[in-house]
Amino acid sequence: MNQIKIIVEHHPDGYIAYPVGLNGVVIGEGDTYQEALDDVTSAIRFHLETFGNKAFLDYDLIGAELAEVVI
Repeated sequence: MNQIKIIVEHHPDGYIAYPVGLNGVVIGEGDTYQEALDDVTSAIRFHLETFGNKAFLDYDLIGAELAEVVI
């Protein structure tokens, strides 16, 4: 079993969610936080079933931080 970090963004028209540390594009969406999380979890499971261990990046991700800059 793998532990995967997921980013969930809240936008005016709903939520989007995506994992950190996977090769390829995997995304979920929903009207609520939980719907987006459930959708991306399903997408991650499909991605892992399709690509196996090749779905993971070639390095260990220690952590992920949210940073904000003013431009």
